[in-house]
Amino acid sequence: MLRSPVEMWRHHHHSTAIHLKTSNTSRFLPSQNVTIKITRTILSLSSDPNHNLILSQSESLQQSVRTIPPSFPVNIQPSIPVRAYFFSTSVDLRSLVDRNRPNFIPLASRMTNYVVLRFGSTKPEAIGSGACISGSDCRYMVVFQYGSIVLFNVGDDEIDGYLKIVERNASGLLHEMRKDEYEVKEIPTLDTWMRGGLDHIMLQYLNIDGIRTIGSVLGQSIALDYYVRQVDGMVGEFTDINRGMEKTGTFTMKRKKLFQLVGKANSNLADVILKLGLFERSDIAWKDAKYAQIWEYLRDEFELTQRFASLDFKLKFVEHNIRFLQEILQNRKSDFLEWVIIILICAEILISVYDIGHKSLMSL
Repeated sequence: MLRSPVEMWRHHHHSTAIHLKTSNTSRFLPSQNVTIKITRTILSLSSDPNHNLILSQSESLQQSVRTIPPSFPVNIQPSIPVRAYFFSTSVDLRSLVDRNRPNFIPLASRMTNYVVLRFGSTKPEAIGSGACISGSDCRYMVVFQYGSIVLFNVGDDEIDGYLKIVERNASGLLHEMRKDEYEVKEIPTLDTWMRGGLDHIMLQYLNIDGIRTIGSVLGQSIALDYYVRQVDGMVGEFTDINRGMEKTGTFTMKRKKLFQLVGKANSNLADVILKLGLFERSDIAWKDAKYAQIWEYLRDEFELTQRFASLDFKLKFVEHNIRFLQEILQNRKSDFLEWVIIILICAEILISVYDIGHKSLMSL
């Protein structure tokens, strides 16, 4: 007797059951009580003819869901771009302030190696009103006497204009400008005062004290990068001299060139310690623990202590080579003077011999 295809399938698959489940859940938002409805459809197929049917089952489950705090901060303000530049070795701060008196923000600390200037507002409705409450509302420029400039909330198309403001009061302009970028994110709902991230820092709010603190570290960092490269150049120069000495057994550096390297090494070290104030703690950080936390975090983030230690090690290498080459030049000078003395003695002997011979001939 022939079997229908369905009966043959039942015969070979007695205990087979296939279940298809689909569920629809309504999405929920934080801080709201919502109703979740779950609909489930089950398809069952068995060998029993009485069960060859599709069962549909709907269940409604209603429950109040407690407000779940979001895993990410809310009410995030637009990010504030921070850019640091180093294109000169000195800035006349007094002249800069005189030319931009309306934009000058008086300092509340005794630090005199920098000034803060505020320009307008990035909010169209606030332009011209002069009401700039948060650091994210205005463009700020922190200018340091040793040549660093830190810009807050300045667009790419506006950077050149702000740099020209400082350039008119700067001296010792560099051929190559150093640049670094950072970012500040204002998050009023942040569960802590500050939190670090990759190339950015998150704060509950950014005010003028925060701008001064962040600007001081970024200004030191970009300037330190310049001096590190200067010392790297000197290290490379002495490395070439040592390799030449290894091949030829001598060197051809003039005494004047060596003295120039001595002066350059000493001035670089003095600038880093005295001008940059690398080991001086910010006045704002002394007064307020919140800004001390920012100051310490950024110094660790930009590795200022480690970079200065590396710079100091390289300067010691340069100093060792300078002392070595000075001794060689001094020995050369001593050898030259010795030969001059020998030649003079020989000349004196020859003159004496000539004089004796001449007198002998005259006596005959």
